[in-house]
Amino acid sequence: MASKAQVLYDFTAEPGNNELSVREGETLTVTNQSIGGGWIEVQNSKGEVGLVPEDYIEIGKPGGGGGPPALDLSFFDSQPAAATSTTTHSQASNGNDPWAAFSTNANAGFSTNANAGFSNNWAAQPQGTETGRTSTHDPWGSAAPPHPQAYQGPGADDDEWDDEWDDKSTGGYGESEGGEGGAINRGGATGTSMKIKFPSFSKSGPELYLLSKPAPKGKDRLLIYMGEVGPIWSYPEAALDCVVADPKKGTKMYGLKSYIEYQVSPNTTNRPVNHRYKHFDWLYERLLDKFGSAVPIPSLPDKQVTGRFEEEFIKMRMERLQGWMTRMCRHPVIATSEVFQLFLSYKDEKDWKMGKRKAEKDEAVGAMIFSTIDPEGLPDLDPIDVEHKCEQFSRFTRAMDDGVKDLLTVGQEHWKRCTGPLPKEYQRIGKAFQNLSSVFNSSGYEGEATLTDALTQAGKTYEDIALMVAEQPKKDLHYLMETNNEYKGLLGCFPDTIGVHKSAIEKVKEGDKLVATSKITPGDKITMAKRASTMSYALQAEMNHFHSNRIYDYNRVMRLYLEEQVKFYETIAEKLKHAHSQFTAM
Repeated sequence: MASKAQVLYDFTAEPGNNELSVREGETLTVTNQSIGGGWIEVQNSKGEVGLVPEDYIEIGKPGGGGGPPALDLSFFDSQPAAATSTTTHSQASNGNDPWAAFSTNANAGFSTNANAGFSNNWAAQPQGTETGRTSTHDPWGSAAPPHPQAYQGPGADDDEWDDEWDDKSTGGYGESEGGEGGAINRGGATGTSMKIKFPSFSKSGPELYLLSKPAPKGKDRLLIYMGEVGPIWSYPEAALDCVVADPKKGTKMYGLKSYIEYQVSPNTTNRPVNHRYKHFDWLYERLLDKFGSAVPIPSLPDKQVTGRFEEEFIKMRMERLQGWMTRMCRHPVIATSEVFQLFLSYKDEKDWKMGKRKAEKDEAVGAMIFSTIDPEGLPDLDPIDVEHKCEQFSRFTRAMDDGVKDLLTVGQEHWKRCTGPLPKEYQRIGKAFQNLSSVFNSSGYEGEATLTDALTQAGKTYEDIALMVAEQPKKDLHYLMETNNEYKGLLGCFPDTIGVHKSAIEKVKEGDKLVATSKITPGDKITMAKRASTMSYALQAEMNHFHSNRIYDYNRVMRLYLEEQVKFYETIAEKLKHAHSQFTAM
């Protein structure tokens, strides 16, 4: 009897390779296991026969769904629904980036070379750790050897990852709320989608924390103290930082699958580890699942359908991955978390796999993350004050989101002008001066050589200025736009994070009614109010962290922008002064 197999991941066949496209959960019949090279011959329910990667199927399990067991939420079925929708964390999409057209077009003047006047770790720790590095050799060759000094990435020999994340990636994160269970669909222009489930958010969201009995297992406590500006997270003594660098092209399945991997080097070990984009994606999902209801987790840089192996795109992606990782390193909760530390400093394949499985079985996820938060020695907050803080933060983040988007729009228009019509205007002026010089020179008058030479020089000066104008956005506007693009993604996460708190406030308001109908005890009501206070302390600590980073980031990037602008106009002024000196004073 032929063996049955269950498809673990979607696989799209390559034309002409005798491959078979399959979907996750599909049941197949194994017709030949001795193909070799990481492939197995199978037959689907339609009778079609073809090859699929052996990593993509599990033989001997013809049915049954995966994923975590469903939580027993029957207790909450009788509870009134929360006033606000439960959080699915449809984090802000960068797919609508208003200036994304420049990020992959070298001719548009968009350079992602981090050494163009700024470290590739330009969003470094406020303490000032600089970690920009460059590679002096060509990192793009498909035959490049693996990194000899770094462990070769999780699953290098027995890859558990879904290659479709890299090979059939979408045009961005166009996320939308899914069905029951808090699933969201992440897809783009290609129609490719992937569901991420947040079981802790299904049906009742923060009620899981407000009325839970035992706290999840785990010794880690997230401490909050009262600082000068209000509640603040407990920050580690040593600032964490890392470098994302040295991209290499690798292959698997005898060259049928290609990918780019990056070296990630934390300052704690100075030992690089290798990660592909989908490994970053796995980390993002784990962080979102665990911390998303308390900490806004911005989306990763966009996926892309075509051009994934082009040098300009790889540089751009590396720079944005660097920015994302730096922001995660700067957050005291994320930086000290087990899953983030695992990503940065796993020792070997066994260490990685054990840590990965442990992270995926973590119970303190979703709203239950608040059960690990400890506002040490701080008094319980008044529910009215909690509600006021939520509204205040909500108003500010909405207003800042509008301001950031407006600056991105203006920056996009300015970039287009600097790389399009403005240089052409300077070129036309330069050509006009040189044409006039040629006319003057044809007169045959002996005394005008000085004038014609000066006119020619003035024309060339304006042509030089045209080139400077076209190149300038890469030196200053690029970093201003990148910072705003990061904050656009970060601000897009706040509605969900704040929504969790608003939902908790509404549930606490229903406390008297729930006691009166014997749904909860008076003791439960007191517990709910106390836990809502903890949630508010977490929100205030997060906003204080956000404000301190915002002040640092915008102060730094505006200084850089204006410094480069000053250099730009001073250089133009020097060129014009030199052209002016060529004309004789009469």
